Amino acid sequence: MDVNEKKLKPVSLKKNIIASYISQAYVVLVGILVLPFYITEMGAEAYGLVGFFAMLQAMFGLLDLGLTPTIGRETARYRAGVHSDVMFSQLYRTLNLIFIGIALLGGGVLFLSAGTIAEKWLNIEALTLQEVVFALQVMAISVALRWMTGLYRGVVTGSEQLVWLSGFNVLIATLRFLLVFPVMWSWGATPTVFFSYQLGVALLEFVGLWLKANQLKPKLTAAQKAQLVWSLKPIKPYLTFALSIALTSGLWVVVTQTDKLIMSNLLTLENYGYFTLAVLVASGIMMIGGPISGAIMPRMAKLEAEGKRDELIKVYRNATQIITVIAGSVSIMLVVFAEPILYVWTGDQKIVETAAPILQLYAAGYGLIVVGAFPYYLQYALGKLKLHIIGSLLFILILLPVLWYATEKYGMVGAGYAWLIVNLIYFVIWTAVVHMAYAPGLHFKWLINDIAKLLVLPVSTALILATIFIDTNRLVMLLELAVIGGVILMIATVFSEEIKSRFKLKSLYGR
Repeated sequence: MDVNEKKLKPVSLKKNIIASYISQAYVVLVGILVLPFYITEMGAEAYGLVGFFAMLQAMFGLLDLGLTPTIGRETARYRAGVHSDVMFSQLYRTLNLIFIGIALLGGGVLFLSAGTIAEKWLNIEALTLQEVVFALQVMAISVALRWMTGLYRGVVTGSEQLVWLSGFNVLIATLRFLLVFPVMWSWGATPTVFFSYQLGVALLEFVGLWLKANQLKPKLTAAQKAQLVWSLKPIKPYLTFALSIALTSGLWVVVTQTDKLIMSNLLTLENYGYFTLAVLVASGIMMIGGPISGAIMPRMAKLEAEGKRDELIKVYRNATQIITVIAGSVSIMLVVFAEPILYVWTGDQKIVETAAPILQLYAAGYGLIVVGAFPYYLQYALGKLKLHIIGSLLFILILLPVLWYATEKYGMVGAGYAWLIVNLIYFVIWTAVVHMAYAPGLHFKWLINDIAKLLVLPVSTALILATIFIDTNRLVMLLELAVIGGVILMIATVFSEEIKSRFKLKSLYGR
């Protein structure tokens, strides 16, 4: 078998999605379930720093410049035979240097700004300024390391090696979320201990992904290595696509993180901890969509490169149904049963009263986002992001003033309503615009058959069951929630023609 045949050999999408969902479910669940224990061990104010850390990681994505999606897409195209070994290796090496430079620049600025952020931005009450500054400096290094792994993750996902990546993610999540507790019990549950440990985990994650990416990249002969040069020229053909991704990704980061940035200044660090808890739970819905997008984006790009548009649309629609069933069911549960879920989870009435309204609004908003992201996947595969840029600009121009006004006037709940309403408007209007431009005749079939039909009865069922949810014992409530969640998921599954007729999803995965 020659090199090109190896590139064209398909990887089982079925195995990739199953492995991704198992690992993602583990990462999401363990990451969410430990949150009350963080607050218990560290205190709400120290946990506010954990939430600030998560926001910084997302904001650091502004420096990505579209490079991570670019390497993922070009890795998939390399496997499809579009690039030679030398071309791909040159692109990889050039992007690696750019990533290192940006990591040093961004991480350095954040490190040097730690004192100003602690004194001028965060509202500290119980923690000392010194330990907050140290925590912020360690965050800067950790964020830079974790951001660097985006390049290597792009190579792994573009190679469709998601089974390996899933196992690695489980390992890192276990170290990050669970094994930190023995460390804190031994050395103290302080921000200093917590973030120092997280730095060690970030370093391990970086090394592991770097080694895997180097294993997957082409093995060049001495003659081929001689053709490599230190130049930005290899990335020039992809600059339009990369910069389009950069703009949309930057806008996306601003859109999804501005509310959290504003809150970190308007709220005390303690209240910011409660706000972050609710939003992180709701954002788990987005993580549910990660395995699907990570699996279908390189596959759709590959199908487009091969001229197989009908197969691309089939993957697109089937994946929409799967994500609607899973993420839609979770979103319904979090919206309708926010209070009992928070009470069963934390047993803390203050958390329930403070976080439940925020959880409901953000869960509904994230539910719209995870399904409404599919037109972006289509544009990504086609390499045409003009409409996505326009839509993102319109979205942010509407959201930011609405969000600022609502937050100033109504606080956390106002921010939640602004987030939900603007996302609803975007979903209703802009997905239709994209489909009409790039897949004429698809939109209403996609909207009605692949989304709406799957959710009407589950939503109605949840609202009815909510009226008879009467027990106050936490263990009994947990069992009731589990049964209700199972019923809602089953109903949504039954209304998915693809899942119902082909339970093993063979038509989606292919061979």
